[in-house]
Amino acid sequence: MAEVILVTGGSRGIGRAVAILAAERGYDVAINYNSQAEAAEEVARLVRAKGRKVAVIKADVGKEEDVVRLFKEVDRQLGRLTALVNNAGIVDKSMRVEAMSGERLQRMFATNTVSAFLCAREAIRRMSKRHGGEGGAIVNVSSIAARVGGPGEFVDYAASKGALDSFTIGLAKEVGPDGIRVNAVRPGIIETDIHAATGDPGRVERIAPQVPLQRAGSAAETADVILWLLSPQSSYVTGALVDVSGGR
Repeated sequence: MAEVILVTGGSRGIGRAVAILAAERGYDVAINYNSQAEAAEEVARLVRAKGRKVAVIKADVGKEEDVVRLFKEVDRQLGRLTALVNNAGIVDKSMRVEAMSGERLQRMFATNTVSAFLCAREAIRRMSKRHGGEGGAIVNVSSIAARVGGPGEFVDYAASKGALDSFTIGLAKEVGPDGIRVNAVRPGIIETDIHAATGDPGRVERIAPQVPLQRAGSAAETADVILWLLSPQSSYVTGALVDVSGGR
């Protein structure tokens, strides 16, 4: 029976790269999206072209009822979940903390942090040996911003990812005895369209020279690390925060 992976925010960027690479590695793939329907269907087409089953499921993973429905659809369309990539995330316009609205903060943490808790909860209920499962692996997509803090740009985003790091460490210890590994990747400057959301579309070109490797990373490079963390090759790795940042 094929391994089944759910990728939240799987329609573009790192999520897209993970979905495609997972199909190449033999996974059947559930692609979650919230608003980018056409992009999600294009990823699905690429997954099918690699001979794998695919489910495309719209859900706002910051909302509990949507998450419950999402996982039920994965069960129905693909079967037993074995891998979860909590990739869904947002960033907002660069600004200082004193200018941030409460609505922005609520939305940031709902999408970047609460969603990972909710999705992990549903995954554990299916994977955990104490619930009759056979184990599995979870990878949370954090950010190097959790370490550098994002001053003057997006301290809220950085804090939401810092919380995700703490969640990763604690959850790994909690569910390790249940046969579930939990890790995080922390990308640095990666060439995706998320930077346009900050109001600074030239951010990659501006910051890349400051990276020790003198360049930005790619979504594909990040996906390689994520798939390794999901694979048997990392069977003794859990609770790790893996920087994919070019040394930044």
